[in-house]
Amino acid sequence: MSESTASGMPVEAAAIAGGYAFTGPALDLGALLWDGVCLPGAQIRIPLAMLNRHGLVAGATGTGKTKTLQLIAEQLSAQGVPVFLADIKGDVSGISAPGEENEKVRERAAAVGQEWAATGHPCEFYALGGIGPGIPLRATVTSFGPVLLSKVLQLNQTQEQSLGLIFHYADAKGLELVDLKDLRAVVAFLTSDVGKPELKGIGGLSTVTAGVILRALTAFEQQGAGEFFGEPEFDTSELMRQAPDGRGLVSVLELAAVQRNPQLFSTFLMWLLADLFHDLPEVGDLDRPKLVFFFDEAHLLFNGASKAFLESITQTVRLIRSKGVGVFFVTQTPKDVPSDVLAQLGNRVQHALRAFTPDDAKALKATVKTFPNSPYDLEEVLTALGTGEAVITVLSEKGAPTPVAATRLRAPQSLMGPVGEEALERAVKSSLLYGRYAEAVDRESAYEKLQVAAAPVPQAAPASAAEKDDPSLIEQVVGSGMFRSLARSIGTQLGREISRSIFGTSRRRR
Repeated sequence: MSESTASGMPVEAAAIAGGYAFTGPALDLGALLWDGVCLPGAQIRIPLAMLNRHGLVAGATGTGKTKTLQLIAEQLSAQGVPVFLADIKGDVSGISAPGEENEKVRERAAAVGQEWAATGHPCEFYALGGIGPGIPLRATVTSFGPVLLSKVLQLNQTQEQSLGLIFHYADAKGLELVDLKDLRAVVAFLTSDVGKPELKGIGGLSTVTAGVILRALTAFEQQGAGEFFGEPEFDTSELMRQAPDGRGLVSVLELAAVQRNPQLFSTFLMWLLADLFHDLPEVGDLDRPKLVFFFDEAHLLFNGASKAFLESITQTVRLIRSKGVGVFFVTQTPKDVPSDVLAQLGNRVQHALRAFTPDDAKALKATVKTFPNSPYDLEEVLTALGTGEAVITVLSEKGAPTPVAATRLRAPQSLMGPVGEEALERAVKSSLLYGRYAEAVDRESAYEKLQVAAAPVPQAAPASAAEKDDPSLIEQVVGSGMFRSLARSIGTQLGREISRSIFGTSRRRR
């Protein structure tokens, strides 16, 4: 039988609780579980200043990960910290509305020592390209860059390098890549008889590789992805605003309508992070983060990723901390996240894991090894946790890992489920951002410039066999004299000066 302290708390539990007795601002996660008993006098918390040290929320389906995100997000908002949430299943929108008190909520609040009060939080709702409810989020192809685009098109290393060459050429010649038809037009031109000499000085682009890229673009567009690229491009600084009452704005990206293209939305989330990384100044360690970004379904980002892509993610996560941004990856098991990224995630909320198969058992053992030593039998605890319970370790105010704590989590105070369609539509259309981003704009860019240069089109020479197989490759073929005219025109302009990030994305002019 465990010894007890003067307060009646077991000595081991008191030692764990002491590791969470922070003096500065902190988020309240829940109450300590010890020997199956919830101890409301032992509160498990996370220092607000440590939220930019990144984190992981993991656990099997149905164990409460989404409610944990909601719990953390609403407390961040209350502390004046903006939050970004990806809503994969369409059930996070409830954070904007007060929760509904019921017997389960009352029991949970009483068990963990929580003073529960129904509270909604200020939200903006977004949708990729306007597919589904939300203010449309768009990115230009140039801003997205060749590395991220290669990932979403599932190109191999050679094809990725060729795509980078295409972007380089377009930048040099002032051919703006705003949407996918711009990129297709440039690829088609560079593989034409007239365009091929343009690349001789810096390397060639084979017809076969160009064909692969064009076919990948076509398939991509058929999935509706063309809607995500264009203008007006979303300014990611919008994610860092506060409401008039000083609470942090919760930006909810509604993704339920594009669930069938997970590769796209996971890569688009990475673009948002890369763009933030571009524009934010170095600030070092702050008393609270400027933004906390929750990256749901994180395994989708890492599946099939090249070594170079993983290195870029690792570098982004490592460096964006000093710009005041915290990133939480949300997935089923820690093994879904590469070890170099996992090593940078100082705050861990691990919900229950299942051990139904040999692979499950292996994943469970691997997860246990990622935690500091503790008095718990973690293999047993992690398979016995109930819904809304988790094993937690965070970074203390001094940056050291806290003791591992089995925890019964607090109940979110906002609505645990989606708001109604009418309420969501009202929130979207009443936003000041709706007028700024709702309507797509198709200005003159690479496609239009190449079209102008090609008109009137002279009688084309007979197509080769390869060109007959893929007629799209000759759609933009133009006479050499016409191209020289185009080259003179754009050569007189100052090239758009860009700075490349680690993903090859370009900095926009605000």
